[in-house]
Amino acid sequence: MYVKKFLPCIYLKNGSAVTSDEDDTIIEADAYSLAMKFCRDLADGIIIYDLSEGMGDEAHDEALKVIRAICGDSEVPIYASGNIKRLEDVKKLIYAGCSKVILDYDKEVNILLTSAASGRFGRDKVYAAVSFPQTLNTQVESLDRSLLIGTDTNYHSGDDKDTGSVADLAVKYCSGVLLKNIHALDVIEGDVDLPIIVSAKDLAFNKIIEFLKKDSVAGVTGNVISLNSSEISSIKDICTENGIIVRRLESKIKWSDLKKGPNDLIPVIVQDYKNNEVLMLAYMNEEAFLNTLSTGLMTYYSRSREEQWVKGETSGHYQYVKSLTADCDKDTILAKISQVGVACHTGARSCFFNEITGSEDVDESNPLMVFEKVYDVIKDRKIHPKEGSYTNYLLDKGIDKILKKVGEEATETIIAAKNHSNQETVYEISDLLYHLMVLMAEKDISWEEVTKELAGR
Repeated sequence: MYVKKFLPCIYLKNGSAVTSDEDDTIIEADAYSLAMKFCRDLADGIIIYDLSEGMGDEAHDEALKVIRAICGDSEVPIYASGNIKRLEDVKKLIYAGCSKVILDYDKEVNILLTSAASGRFGRDKVYAAVSFPQTLNTQVESLDRSLLIGTDTNYHSGDDKDTGSVADLAVKYCSGVLLKNIHALDVIEGDVDLPIIVSAKDLAFNKIIEFLKKDSVAGVTGNVISLNSSEISSIKDICTENGIIVRRLESKIKWSDLKKGPNDLIPVIVQDYKNNEVLMLAYMNEEAFLNTLSTGLMTYYSRSREEQWVKGETSGHYQYVKSLTADCDKDTILAKISQVGVACHTGARSCFFNEITGSEDVDESNPLMVFEKVYDVIKDRKIHPKEGSYTNYLLDKGIDKILKKVGEEATETIIAAKNHSNQETVYEISDLLYHLMVLMAEKDISWEEVTKELAGR
């Protein structure tokens, strides 16, 4: 049985979230804000439908910008569908940061793109959206393969490597199915041995539970979830009561097993889960501890106000829990979190910035931090130019000069490696990486984007 997922959806049009692909009524003017709300509401993923098809390239590019922004800040995986006509469209969504691209099997060309998309980006990146059971029974050989001519799949007339039914194609090249017609579940679940996410516009909660009990169902999406996203936590409680496995934080240590200090409080050290930066120190009582577990958002107890508070509730600088760990004495909690914005009320990233003392002999070559530090200097030069700076010289000359230097340094790295000189190779690799970082700054590409892409490969 799958861990069941709740995936609210966004029908994206002109930067706004509309009711559906058939109803342009705006339910949220800012689709990005709605996506961030879904994250706070304990969604397990978000499905975005790009409704820019037929509106021109500019509208499509604007939709991709919104999707990229959502992917960059979302705490949950983003699935994307809509306006896919060629492999390049799949690539743009993957490069925007989408975890999965959903091919709409109501469109014949999307079916035909399946093997190429899977081969290029991996089976785990591809989902198939199905409305009608008969689509899965269609023979691939009967499809109009000429639709692929002129696309970027390297298809040539007579290239008919895929045979069998569309269901066979989906099982071979897709990692799951989005069923747009929930009432067809009993018909198709025997045709595809894949996790099925069912979509529903309106459904009673008891019916949702009924569907989630089915072994073939991996999750539920549609407006039934989107318009009730604040109820996801409650629905997950009901699922747990019914023996349905859902994604939530479960504590291996009871509050009673922790050693509390005065006023039954325990200190919490808060650390960025990606770069290990220590961000703040706060306190929890039992209510804050339990609320943190149930919501996934860091919740603390204010000793001065004598009340519970959710970090970010006022400022928007929420902290999403990644892990909670007790120390050896169980009297302190280490919280590794994803920080939205800054942690400190002063506007600083971290609350720890008032240096008391420090050694001048500290080795600053931490490989986890050096790239960020060098890149931050380059970005600062871009904003605050410094006379005589080589970095500013490159940035002033523009992209062509930067690319020329990247090419030169790549060539010098190859020559150094061929000369079997490790010391020279290290020197040239350092030069190459520096110039690549200048290129990144010029293109406003962060290390986080690069490392996220590498981690996903």
